[in-house]
Amino acid sequence: MNKVISISFGELALKGGNRKYFEASLAGDIRRAIGDIGYEKIYKDQGKLYIEADERDFPTIINRVRKIFGIAYVSECLRVDKDIDEIGRGSIDFMRDHRGARRTFKVRTKRSDKAYPMQSNDINMKIGGVILDGFPDMTVDVHEPEIMFYIDIKKEAYIYIDRVEGQGGLPIGTSGRGISLLSGGIDSPVASYLMAKRGMKIDAVHFHSYPFTSERAELKVIELAEILSRYIGKFKVYSVNLAEIQKAINKGANERYMTVLSRRFMMRIAERVALKRRAQCLITGESLGQVASQTIEGITASNAVSNLPVLRPLIAYDKTDIIEIAKDIETFEKSIEPYEDCCTVFLPKHPVTRPKLEDVEGEEAGLDVDFLVEEALKTIKIIDIG
Repeated sequence: MNKVISISFGELALKGGNRKYFEASLAGDIRRAIGDIGYEKIYKDQGKLYIEADERDFPTIINRVRKIFGIAYVSECLRVDKDIDEIGRGSIDFMRDHRGARRTFKVRTKRSDKAYPMQSNDINMKIGGVILDGFPDMTVDVHEPEIMFYIDIKKEAYIYIDRVEGQGGLPIGTSGRGISLLSGGIDSPVASYLMAKRGMKIDAVHFHSYPFTSERAELKVIELAEILSRYIGKFKVYSVNLAEIQKAINKGANERYMTVLSRRFMMRIAERVALKRRAQCLITGESLGQVASQTIEGITASNAVSNLPVLRPLIAYDKTDIIEIAKDIETFEKSIEPYEDCCTVFLPKHPVTRPKLEDVEGEEAGLDVDFLVEEALKTIKIIDIG
């Protein structure tokens, strides 16, 4: 009889023939996340992973593991022999340690070992009676119990009560690699998080306009990236100076097209970084709206310069929905710090909001696009995050 940490999968349970690949990837993520803490063993038992470790480290391990994509729930549980009397004794011990002030309960058994001689309902009634005998002040409530008392019958039996909710999604790296255009705003960190949650390995490109923007603005983005790394692990930020490109646009094109032309240059540069990193797509934080880069016409103009698919996970989100996610992943407070970004440089008073592609290309014709892209690539600074 000893305590372990159980890990319940999210979508991995539906992956059929690919499940072993996803489980192996998830186990690797767990090992990396808790390697500095130390553990004795990570093993699998009929549909779940379990961690053997020093009980004193359980709170830290659970807090780390719950942030890993691909995990639905994390629980401290008691592992006991499958003998029903042993399960009863373990149930008394575990209830004593974890019930607190709660007084109502319901037993729920999952019998993965179909050869076990007792049915799930029989185990529920048997253990429910044992708990009532051991705790006369407790009662059964099958509708709204304060405690859901779980028993899993596998190679051994596992007893647990409280489940810490995980992130869900898929393990990092199981859905390819993408390059996120990461700004200091609210949207792009959320977009990066959501694509990583779908199993994508993320690196990022950040555009600044120093000396028109401050070094503190770039530091803000690095700090946002560090917050993201709690979820997406280690990644690289490619910091690119866009100032010369913006100066060229301001001089050689109609200033109303500054926003959309700048965006097209960003996409070109991000695609070059993506090819270097062998990434398969670009990721942006755009949602469908009325600002110049977020109308369907603006998005069409941006897409036209990229040969890679451009993923926009926030495209149909309301701003309030995006803010709620930002608060949940703790990027919101950092995102609203008042430091300017490159999009505020040479900002036109009346930007074109529904640009026609032929007009955009006409404005761009007077610029030496290839030269400007190459010069911007020379300014890249690579920052390791996490």
